[in-house]
Amino acid sequence: METLNERIARVLKDEVAIEPYDPAWPARFAEEAAHLRACLPAGVIGRIEHFGSTAVPGLDAKPIIDMLIEVFDFDVAKATIVPVLEAQGYDYFWRPTFGDHGEPFYCWFIKRDHATGQRTHHLHMVLPTFAGHWDRLRFRDVLIAHSEVAAQYASLKRQLATEHAHDRAAYTEGKSRFVAAIMSGQATTQSFGM
Repeated sequence: METLNERIARVLKDEVAIEPYDPAWPARFAEEAAHLRACLPAGVIGRIEHFGSTAVPGLDAKPIIDMLIEVFDFDVAKATIVPVLEAQGYDYFWRPTFGDHGEPFYCWFIKRDHATGQRTHHLHMVLPTFAGHWDRLRFRDVLIAHSEVAAQYASLKRQLATEHAHDRAAYTEGKSRFVAAIMSGQATTQSFGM
């Protein structure tokens, strides 16, 4: 049986590969949202949002659907959601957050294609008051509204994926400065050497 540290080490080494936008991504989000509503107990989850790069039409991305899912109580989520999704093969983590926003942990699941083992979905389950994650919807909306910002972000992601193909933590860290600058309103094309 795999230990938590072994599982973390395994998932951090998954390949980072950026692909051209796939118009099927919104449908894959909708299918997974419907699946979760059908297989989880009623009332355990609230809203489900598609966020991340696959939620931005035309944006190149890792072909993994990021989903932000509202849960009302982490103890209930751990008791009712975790067993259902783990039984279906999802990887589950009780994950620490980064920064000073909200609660120090959240539920995170990775869904994989059964045939290939490739990641297909990331499920981020957070409380409705957890601003640190819900604010990510604002970044999605900025990218949708501003194609020039989305193009800069795509270029940065391709560069980081080349530099950190098997280091997901470094890849994510590399994007953080860009995201923070955009969200603070201080970013320009020149800020990132583009």
